[in-house]
Amino acid sequence: MAAYQFTKNAYILPTPAGVFYAVSTETEDKTRYFLLSLLAQTKSQSLESDFLISATGSKSSEEAMELLYRAQGLGWVQGEEQLREAPVGILEEALPAILGKLSSTRKVLLVDNQGLFLSAHGFSYELAEELSALSADLTSLYVRHQRLLKNNINISSSAWALVNSHGDSELGIWPLYIGDCQFNLVLMGAPQFNQQAFVDLIWILSKRYLDLPDTY
Repeated sequence: MAAYQFTKNAYILPTPAGVFYAVSTETEDKTRYFLLSLLAQTKSQSLESDFLISATGSKSSEEAMELLYRAQGLGWVQGEEQLREAPVGILEEALPAILGKLSSTRKVLLVDNQGLFLSAHGFSYELAEELSALSADLTSLYVRHQRLLKNNINISSSAWALVNSHGDSELGIWPLYIGDCQFNLVLMGAPQFNQQAFVDLIWILSKRYLDLPDTY
């Protein structure tokens, strides 16, 4: 067993890549459980053995530290010197400013899997409703054909895009799985998920909708 040592005075939080892994799939595994457990907190957590055992669903501190080390190696968690708190405020008021940062065109829409739009930035109300209905149709289409896509041709992504002649996305629909809830991010232009705003979006949604099982 490798020997691991905690970095003192460090607070741990998922990276944007780690958050994307955690919410882009419904697969149940301990690493995803760990990342979601971090997002269920009101603030970033200090590196302590008892918390890590609980957050990873592990049976020992050694097992928990092994999972932490693996997640860090994949670039899915990071340690920070400063404590970071979850976004605060009324969800409906906080979301538009966060959403606007996630696309090169600043046109982003958050929809539930029934086609009801929850928040939007850069879209008119009428267009938001129409795009919400489109995202619900594509969600249903994916569900009907996911065995083909996932098992037969080994495509793990469940996102959809309309692309231009260069293959660049002009309109993309990205599913987000948070607990028992599924949301869709609908955006014009190139996604810009590799930033703190994406972490904040999933963090604030997790605080309301995430209900983790005791263990995976």
